[in-house]
Amino acid sequence: MMRAMKWLILLAYLIVITFRLWLRRLNLNHLAQHGHQVPRAFEGFVDQNLLSKTTDYTLANSRIGLIESILSDAVLVIFLFGGLLSWYDGWISTLTDSFIGHGVLFVLGLTIAQTVLDIPFSLYRTFVLEERFQFNTSTPKIWFTDLVKSLFIGTALLALVTTGALSLVQASPDFWWLWVWVFLALITLLLMYLSPVLIEPLFFKFQPLQNEALAERVKRVMGQAGLQIERVQQVDASRRSKHSNAYFTGIGRVKRIVLFDTLLDQMDDDEIIGVLAHEAGHWKLGHIWKRLLAMELVSLAGCWLAWYILGRGGLPGWFGLDHLSFVGQLVLLGFLANLAGFPLTPLSSWLSRRHEWQADRFAVDLTGESRPLSNALVKLSCENLSNLHPHPHYAWFYYSHPPVTARIARLAGGVSTS
Repeated sequence: MMRAMKWLILLAYLIVITFRLWLRRLNLNHLAQHGHQVPRAFEGFVDQNLLSKTTDYTLANSRIGLIESILSDAVLVIFLFGGLLSWYDGWISTLTDSFIGHGVLFVLGLTIAQTVLDIPFSLYRTFVLEERFQFNTSTPKIWFTDLVKSLFIGTALLALVTTGALSLVQASPDFWWLWVWVFLALITLLLMYLSPVLIEPLFFKFQPLQNEALAERVKRVMGQAGLQIERVQQVDASRRSKHSNAYFTGIGRVKRIVLFDTLLDQMDDDEIIGVLAHEAGHWKLGHIWKRLLAMELVSLAGCWLAWYILGRGGLPGWFGLDHLSFVGQLVLLGFLANLAGFPLTPLSSWLSRRHEWQADRFAVDLTGESRPLSNALVKLSCENLSNLHPHPHYAWFYYSHPPVTARIARLAGGVSTS
């Protein structure tokens, strides 16, 4: 029975892999068929040369993404079903007999291994693919420095969080699911506060927005939305890439707005206001807190299920294993959770797209016109070489944002929140 369970789980994962590959192929075939057509909203902004470049960029990204996905899936199958997990867990046991020490070494080892596996793809994307399409502005020195900083910060935080969580498991065997959930929720909120002031400045240089008139206008418009803006800053994102973005940080009514310098170069003031009005909509309409609350509820349910399943015993047998440490069993549970959650991807995507429609409507109501946001979306798509012809099934399943052509069409005809 247990041996059959192992193969059923593997079969389910292979079905998921096959479905993902089918969706990817469907999307690329759709692009090949329609990629030469300029969408009506982009007429005058996109010529055939830019459209061809957009198609080539999407195809190039998809190819490297496919290779990375196949390699990742193969490594995961070998690790979980080929006996490597059991061997790795046993090897960690020879290094320490401490419950907490074993967990920390186990997690850090996997993190470092994942980082090493990701390095060739990161290098290729940065210095080959992004360079080919004239997005990359980084240097090997900046890339390596970022890697070292990220690895150091990530492993330090992971070690602290793992130590704290396993200490709670050890101290409260019957209720650790609750205490670990509270601990992780507090860590999430703490990082929301600390990341903008302690971590992000280690990678980027922030300074007050040089366009003082725009900064005052941003504060005034955001004030109309009920948001108090403490600072409007620009960041030197152009030292690494020509891709553009803008985001809000802060909890509560007081916010900090950060604009990429690339965005400032690409858009006029009205368009930037349109983008920020959309982001303000997410905060004003409670999207951020709704997503955070949903995430925490799922986390709470996951912690309880982990406690329940591990307490019953027998989980390693589902994978044909005789014994596995506590943290090793958590890896199995994480895999099963991702497998079970995959069919829910379209629901999550739909909810996210619904929030985007609502934020678009909010931006139009706040600014009194749709043109600035519409023009900004066109420019963002052109500058970032976004796929203008995603397959409807692929977009329905994966897209957290509505296809840009659909957003612009709704902005032109009156935005609906449905």
